[in-house]
Amino acid sequence: MALKVKAVSVAASKWDTNAARAADAFASEAEAASSLWEAETKAAKDNYYKAITASGVADRFLGGVTRAGAAKFARKIREVAKDRFPGGIHSSLPDYTERVTPFLETIAGLTLKKRLPRGDPANYDRVDEVGKALNAKRLALLGVRSSPGA
Repeated sequence: MALKVKAVSVAASKWDTNAARAADAFASEAEAASSLWEAETKAAKDNYYKAITASGVADRFLGGVTRAGAAKFARKIREVAKDRFPGGIHSSLPDYTERVTPFLETIAGLTLKKRLPRGDPANYDRVDEVGKALNAKRLALLGVRSSPGA
């Protein structure tokens, strides 16, 4: 005997309605589980590495991108991301401030060589000084000792 199932349009409509109503429950339950998320995510470090280096991962990734396609990507930006973007930016302001401060302080603490006339190749040394200082700061924040060429 064949199983009776709802029409796709009915199931999709029900999912849309019920999922949208669950936003508050999702937010409170997900936030309450944040410590568990952190602990379990840290414990999954080896599994993550195995997953991203497993045979065929690149092909599966490519297949997912191909299946979704540019049209879905554009539609999701238009229908979802555009409206979420300002709130996401606003809510991440403290995180941005915390993460960018050491780099801006590093730049502010530099004393660069004197700028030479426009077009002088030695002016690129100034860029190199900034790049090296920012990379050293990045590595220090990651807890990595810098090495030549790092």
